[in-house]
Amino acid sequence: MNVAITINGEEVSRDVEPRQLLVHFIRETPGLTGTHWGCDTSNCGACVVLMDGAPVKSCTILAAMCEGHEISTVESLEVDGRLDPVQLGFHERHALQCGFCTPGMLMTARALLNENPDPTEEEIRVAISGGICRCTGYKNIVSAVRWAAEHEAAARQEV
Repeated sequence: MNVAITINGEEVSRDVEPRQLLVHFIRETPGLTGTHWGCDTSNCGACVVLMDGAPVKSCTILAAMCEGHEISTVESLEVDGRLDPVQLGFHERHALQCGFCTPGMLMTARALLNENPDPTEEEIRVAISGGICRCTGYKNIVSAVRWAAEHEAAARQEV
């Protein structure tokens, strides 16, 4: 079956098996390998992308189910050489080590800040609870999301 999905603003079309997962479509068709394929059971969260702005685990969604939806991957965060505040926050607050969970955490954090520009530590922890990080202990990830929220708020005030 032919599937056409808008990924990071561009339509991507390909014949797929009806059972092909979105994570594989993303990695194989446009070659966007930032979305990590981890556990295959929706437990780790490394494969999180945004579908119409909401975080979803792309290992649990069939590519065919995404036709007509806008998918955003971690590659969409950087625009014209400028990193997203969430990416900058992860850098500034040392919120990654091995980097395997990072794409899913970044996309989850971006969705949270789009919905709630000033989340509490508890709200951040709840938002990222669907992702497993085996390296950081989450403290720096929470700090990075707060850093991004604060810097986005400052940027809005400057405008």
